[in-house]
Amino acid sequence: MLSDHASINVRGGGGGAGSVSLRREKHVPRGGPDGGNGAPGGDVVIVATRQFRDLAYFRHKVHFKGVRGGHGMGQNRHGKTGEATVIEVPVGTEVRDADGLLLADLTAEGQRVVVARGGEGGRGNTCFVSSTRRVPRFAEKGLPGEERWLDLQLKLLADIGLVGLPNAGKSSLLAALTRAHPKVAAYPFTTLEPNLGTMTLGERVVVLADIPGLIEGASSGTGLGDRFLAHIERTVVLVFVVDGALGVSAALAAIATVRGELSAFSGQLAGHPGLIAVNKADLIDEAAAAELAAALAPAARELGGTVVVVSAAERRGLADLIRELDLVMTSAAAGAALEPAAAPEPIVLRPGEERIGGFTLERDGEVWRIHGRVLERLVAKADLDNEEAVRYLQDVMERAGLSGAIRKAGGADGDTVVIGDAEFELA
Repeated sequence: MLSDHASINVRGGGGGAGSVSLRREKHVPRGGPDGGNGAPGGDVVIVATRQFRDLAYFRHKVHFKGVRGGHGMGQNRHGKTGEATVIEVPVGTEVRDADGLLLADLTAEGQRVVVARGGEGGRGNTCFVSSTRRVPRFAEKGLPGEERWLDLQLKLLADIGLVGLPNAGKSSLLAALTRAHPKVAAYPFTTLEPNLGTMTLGERVVVLADIPGLIEGASSGTGLGDRFLAHIERTVVLVFVVDGALGVSAALAAIATVRGELSAFSGQLAGHPGLIAVNKADLIDEAAAAELAAALAPAARELGGTVVVVSAAERRGLADLIRELDLVMTSAAAGAALEPAAAPEPIVLRPGEERIGGFTLERDGEVWRIHGRVLERLVAKADLDNEEAVRYLQDVMERAGLSGAIRKAGGADGDTVVIGDAEFELA
């Protein structure tokens, strides 16, 4: 079975801690701090490749973690940056966050998106030297990497989609037009997953997709459900395949049912150009075939194409179908390129740099919650068990105007100030 959906958890590597070190070399009378910085952790990156057909790999592998950054060391030696963890997915995969927001649409070989950045490394004690702090005996901790759940959805990249009710002969038509060898049998729902094949159309090579049979209610999950409708979204042209042996009424009803389900699933999908292929002509006479073609002509004109009577079993009418497909594809290409639309720019997973004074206050009784990315990072990286580190942090917050802002908003001594996971007392 084609595995076209997966949920994975990604977490960037944690940043390395800064080093607290003092020079003690022989013949160096004035040593001083020489602690190096911790390195950032490795990112988690998703890359599109044609080496994989579907998302089956993620049935057994769900959690992906970046490599931790190295810790700083003495003699101003910095840690080693954590290596990126690369996750390969098939071309055509959409990457969404847990809320359904599209992060990237990977439609070309080699496209990539960083989905979880590694944590920042902590600064070593060398970075805290000042005119009044000559020998700092504290350093920063590294930050944990970003963590999130992601939804991966594979949408096949095909130019032409073959759609129709079960047992209309879509798989047989795909086999007759291409070198694909899908399973073919004389019972409904023979095809349980989309099949792909390629054929030459004029001067271009196009990909055909045989979409498993749609029935009434498919857009809401009936039958094989709506999971396969998503694979038609990337197509340029749709071929509505109907079983000619069932007669005019059944053929008209089949077209109406399939078009209705496409419209219910996606208004854009319902607007795709297409044509109608009346299959199984070997089971009807010429008069019946002509009657079918005339009855279906208005629906075909609405699609921007014509009606072609074919027999996939006897390979009759295929040349006419190929010619009509070429015309519809050429017309569609005049308004839009055949290649998939360019993937949207991946979202910025981490905002740009902010000022340390860029914070907001939220009052909850006598508790003040402070929101500000820079301040929250500084607190998270601080060693709160080290008195000297706490004094440095208090100096930074005072220079940022935090206590003044709280008092101006009505705060008083003794109020609790919460920044990230740490609590302080306003004094």
